Amino acid sequence: MTRLIQPDEKGPQLNAPHDRGCGFAPRWRCALWNRGFRPFYLCAGIFSAFAIAWWVMQFTGGIQGGDYLRDSLWHAHEMIFGYAFAVVVGFLFTAVRSWSGRPTPSGRHLALIVALWLAARVLLVSGFSVAAAAADVAFAVAAAWGIAVPLYAGGNRRNLFFVPVLLAIGLANLAFHLAIAGWIDLPVRHMLQVALDLILFIMAVVGGRVIPMFTASAVPQAKPRKPKWLEYLALGSLLALLVTDVLCLPAPLVASCAAIAAIAHGARLALWQPWHTLRRPILWILHAAYAWIVVHLVLRTATYWDAGIVNIANHALTVGAIGGLTLGMMTRTARGHTGRPLAAGLAETTSYLLVQSAAVIRVLVPLCIPSLYLFAIKFSGVLWVAAFMLFSVTYAPILWRPRVDGKPG
Repeated sequence: MTRLIQPDEKGPQLNAPHDRGCGFAPRWRCALWNRGFRPFYLCAGIFSAFAIAWWVMQFTGGIQGGDYLRDSLWHAHEMIFGYAFAVVVGFLFTAVRSWSGRPTPSGRHLALIVALWLAARVLLVSGFSVAAAAADVAFAVAAAWGIAVPLYAGGNRRNLFFVPVLLAIGLANLAFHLAIAGWIDLPVRHMLQVALDLILFIMAVVGGRVIPMFTASAVPQAKPRKPKWLEYLALGSLLALLVTDVLCLPAPLVASCAAIAAIAHGARLALWQPWHTLRRPILWILHAAYAWIVVHLVLRTATYWDAGIVNIANHALTVGAIGGLTLGMMTRTARGHTGRPLAAGLAETTSYLLVQSAAVIRVLVPLCIPSLYLFAIKFSGVLWVAAFMLFSVTYAPILWRPRVDGKPG
């Protein structure tokens, strides 16, 4: 497990052990292991571009792989438990430090946790499925421990619920691997749906906290509102949807929960006044991504009448919401935590437009013109790869180097 370094009363200094960088000579000025967002954002961005490029080539018959790689299950598993989970952990390692006032894993301890994540990705494509499963589960446990210790030590009970949520994602991952191996009798894709529900819940919680706050602080004319009853309904309906998926409840109950959630989250987004953010890309990407959550929930409701669109519904969540929200949050938090202005330049704005275009093509084209399904996968995949390659190339030096203002982090 990760042993957290306790700061002194003045807070961690630039030359503290966890801020010494990568362990090389000082002239390298490497800050990759100073904070959780740095390695996880960089690894997630690179991996995301590679994984989608690899999947598109497999899907179109360009390359062949092992048992996992021949099936869309590898693609789904890696984008959920590989890409999305890495961004979530990187964000929480950084946010929990601020919430609790206590350090989260850094330095060698952070490197070991990243190594677990990376080992799972490599072992999976190498065919060592048992070792990959062990690394995946160990990563989830280490990530949960990495936020549990500072939250508990800092007395931050409000955010302790993130710990069981991370463990639940790890449990869903374990069940996936066991089902693939035939050791338990569970529908494999069912575990992916449960994991998606958990990621969705995290996005709804974090989005509900930061999107209206960012909007209000940056746009004076915007007056986002957050009625408590609506907040409870929005998050509660997602938990209800999660329960229906975990217990495999009848379709009418699933559709009812999804419909209530769609209405609640649509109202939630409207009260945040997204139209005021159109001239600020670093803000509108968050609102646009959140709108895809509503689309996802509407489509999940519609699966009661047409079960065949469940794949489209889930890609509204994965490409539109997860892709857009993670890209928006990675760029914003990376800039903020490295001492840079909170503004999107040409590279960021282009990547936002690319990922949102990928979502439109991946969701709307198959929905409206089913005969263009293969085209939609190819074209949206190219757009996604371009978006995350652009992010990775642009942000690699930002994530690797120390803060521009000389502060620790």
